[in-house]
Amino acid sequence: MLELRPNCECCDRELPPESELARICTYECTFCADCAEDRLGGRCPNCGGNLVPRPIRPPEKLAQDRASTVRVTKPHQACLPG
Repeated sequence: MLELRPNCECCDRELPPESELARICTYECTFCADCAEDRLGGRCPNCGGNLVPRPIRPPEKLAQDRASTVRVTKPHQACLPG
């Protein structure tokens, strides 16, 4: 089952479980659509895999299987200011 991480690993944007802006790779690294497309070119900076829209867990299932609250951020070169 997917963790449904709560934020973009690059810019720390909020990505709640129902967000259509979340993008993930096969390892569940999570990015917002803006960072995934504009900064990362559709590729995960951790594994090199493609970033795809994260599925949305229906609310009734989310009540049973909650989303993660663990925030992950990493200083990827493409995400650093400047």
